[in-house]
Amino acid sequence: MKPGTSPLDPHFKLGVLGGGQLGKMLALAAGNWHLPLYILDSSKSFPAGRVTPYFTEGNFKDFDDVYQFGRHLDVLTIEIEHVNTDALHQLEKEGVTIHPSPGKLDIIKDKGAQKLFYQEKGIPTAPFQLFENEQAVRMAIEQGTATFPFVQKSRTAGYDGRGVSIIRDANSLKDLLPGACLIEKQVEIDKELAVIVARNARGEAKAFPAVEMEFNPEANLVEFLFCPAAIPAELEAAARKLATEVAAAYDICGLLAVELFLDKKGQLLVNEVAPRTHNSGHHTIDSCYTSQFEQHLRAVLNFPLGSTRMKAPSVMVNLLGAEGHTGPAVYQGLEDCLAIEGVHVHLYGKADTKPFRKMGHVTIVDENLENAKIKARRVKELLQVVSDIK
Repeated sequence: MKPGTSPLDPHFKLGVLGGGQLGKMLALAAGNWHLPLYILDSSKSFPAGRVTPYFTEGNFKDFDDVYQFGRHLDVLTIEIEHVNTDALHQLEKEGVTIHPSPGKLDIIKDKGAQKLFYQEKGIPTAPFQLFENEQAVRMAIEQGTATFPFVQKSRTAGYDGRGVSIIRDANSLKDLLPGACLIEKQVEIDKELAVIVARNARGEAKAFPAVEMEFNPEANLVEFLFCPAAIPAELEAAARKLATEVAAAYDICGLLAVELFLDKKGQLLVNEVAPRTHNSGHHTIDSCYTSQFEQHLRAVLNFPLGSTRMKAPSVMVNLLGAEGHTGPAVYQGLEDCLAIEGVHVHLYGKADTKPFRKMGHVTIVDENLENAKIKARRVKELLQVVSDIK
C-alpha cells in the first residue's frame, strides 16, 4: 500500500483483475463498507459489471491493459490466476501493493511449479512427474518409467475441471492433453476436502472450517459442498493446520484455498491451491460470521481478520447449466426453492447458459447437516438452468 494511503481515504483505490462471479461477490462485500471496487475484464456485461460502476474493459492477460489499469491503484488483487504477471511485477516495482505477490502467483498458476514447491517445502502431495508434452508421456509409458493409472494435468490454464484427464490404461491414452503437463499417481481417495485460509500483512492467519466436496463425475466440477466435513475433530484440526502451513510457506496475503485429498490410509495430501476467493468458500456468505469475500478484503487491506466460525451447518449446490441447453438462461423451479426454509439463492447474472457452466449457487443452512443435505438434493432436482433455445 502506498505510504500515507488508507482504505478509509475517499481517494483510495482497490482493484481486481477479473469481473466474473467472484469479482461480483467481492464488489458486493466491498459495498458494505462503501468501498469502491475497480475491476478489469473484457466486457461490462460480465457479472461484476452489474454491481460496480468502476469497470474497465480490457484483457487481464495483456501487459499494457493490466499495467494501465493498475498504475493508478493503491492495492490490486485477483479473482483468477491466469493474468499477466509481468505487468504485476512492474506495478509492484512502482509502488502498487499486489496481493498475491506476482512471484508467488507465477508459481501457483503453473501446476508443475506448484508441485515442485511442495516437494521443496516438504508439504505432503501425491507423487508426480513432469513432461514437456503428451508425446513424452507416451514415451515414458513405453519405457516403463510411468505406469497406469495416473491423472494428467496441464501445467497452465486449467480450471473448473478443464486441463485434467484421468488415464486408466492404454486405451485411455487417446485422452492425453496436449502440451506441458504433469502426471500424478492416482490417489485412492476417501474424501476430497478444502480449507480456506486468510492471512494479512500483520502476520495474522485464520482458517475456515474444512469442507467436503462431492463432484459431478462427468464435468469434474463440484456439485455439492458440505460444511462441516464428515471427518473426526482431530483430522479437521490437522487439515486446517496443514492449510495454514501451506499459506505461510507461500507467504500469501489474502485468501488461499487449499484443496486436499484424504486417502484411504487417512493421510492428507495437498492437491492444489488457488490464491483468491474460491468456489469451496461460497457457503460462508450465509453460514459463517465472516464471508470469504469480506475476509479477502480484510486481508489484502491489512485489516483485522474476521471470525471464521460457523453460524450453522450448510450445504452448497453449484447451479450448472443443464445438458443440451445453450442460449439465454431460464431458471426453472426457482420459486419452489425459495419456499424452502434455509435456502439462499445466488445467481451470477450470466446472460447465456451452456452445459455445465457455473450459473450460480445455492446455500442451504440448517441446524442439522443431514436435514440440509436432504433439502440440497431437493434443490438440485427442482432448480434447473435451461434455455428456450436448444
